Parts: sequence; C-alpha cells; structure tokens
Amino acid sequence: MATAPGTGRPDPSPQVLTEAAAAFGLLASPARLHLVWALAQGESDVTGLAERVGGALPAVSQHLTKLKLAGLVRSRREGRRQVYFVDADEQAALVDVVRLLVGRLAEETAPAPVRRLRGL
Repeated sequence: MATAPGTGRPDPSPQVLTEAAAAFGLLASPARLHLVWALAQGESDVTGLAERVGGALPAVSQHLTKLKLAGLVRSRREGRRQVYFVDADEQAALVDVVRLLVGRLAEETAPAPVRRLRGL
C-alpha cells in the first residue's frame, strides 16, 4: 500500500474508498443533503423534516431510510413517532464536512446587505 509523502499515513484501501464514495453518492442528492444538514442542527421526526425541507412525506421517509441504512443517520422510537438524528460521535466528521461546505456556499450566495448612504 502506498504512503502519502511526508505524512507516513498509508493510502486508504479500495474498500474504504468504495464505502466513502457510496456515502458521498448518497449525499449527492439535494434532498438527502438537506436532511443531513437539518439533522445536524437537531433531531426531528419525519413530519417536521418534510415541512422543513419542503418534501412529500413518503419521499422524505424513503430518503431517511437510505441514509439510515448507510449509517449516516440514526433513529429512535418515541411513542408512536420515529425521531431521526445524526450521531455526533459516529458521524462528527461527516457533519463537519456538510456544515462547512453547505454553510460556506450559503454565505457565498447570500445577498449582499443593502448599504445606505449618509445624508440620503
């Protein structure tokens, strides 16, 4: 296995790269990326997430199922509700990447504040 020059760290195995590509592939969907972003801010049930991301309840539920199967989100039962969340311990790096990338892009596309000229 090759080693990165100057770091002493070995390159990841093909299996690790395949798993990482699959995780990034799941996040390539704007809907799923929005769900991970929302869950990184705090837990929610399917109804709350559907309202937040503007998706139909069945579609949001399917996206959550895929994210859950991939291990990117988790859920727990609270009475009759299924509450979804991102496990901060297990997915801290993923959440950091999503927050950094989406947050930075959101800042770049935000409209510039209106500047008022004095005396007008």
